Amino acid sequence: MSLKARIANALKSETEAGTGGVRLATLRLIECAIRDRDVCARGRGVGEGCPDADVRAVLETMIAQREEAAREHEDAGRLEDAIREREEIEEILRFLPAPLEGKALETAVDEVVTDLGASKLKDLGRIMSALKERYPGLIQTGAAGKAVRKALSRAG
Repeated sequence: MSLKARIANALKSETEAGTGGVRLATLRLIECAIRDRDVCARGRGVGEGCPDADVRAVLETMIAQREEAAREHEDAGRLEDAIREREEIEEILRFLPAPLEGKALETAVDEVVTDLGASKLKDLGRIMSALKERYPGLIQTGAAGKAVRKALSRAG
C-alpha cells in the first residue's frame, strides 16, 4: 500500500472514530500538504500526483518545521505549545519507515562498498549516494558516514 493510501486510510479511520485531537489535526495537515504537492506534480504533467518519495520528503519537511517550532516555543517559555509540536512529530513519524541502524546498516554499507569496489576514503561520496539511492528515506547521514568509514578501514 502506498504511503499516500496509508495516510488517507488513517485519516478516514480517525475521522470516523470522531475522537478529534492532535492525531486528527495532524493527519489533516499531512493530507493538505500532500494534496498541495499533488497539484504541483499534475502541473508538471505527472498525472497520478506525487510518488511516495515526494510524500516522504513532505513528511520529513513537516518534522523539521515542527522541531524548529518546538525549540522556539521552549525558548519562549511556551511549553504547552512545544509539547503539541512534539506530539505532531510523533504522529508524522508513524508513517515514515525506521532508518537503517546497527547490523542492517552495516550490511547495507558492506554490500554497496563491495558492489562499487570502493576501498579508499575518496569513495565516500559515491558510496553515500548509492546508499541513498538504494535505500531511500532509510539512511541517516551521520550514522551511515561512520559505518562507511568503518567499512573502508576494513577494506583498505
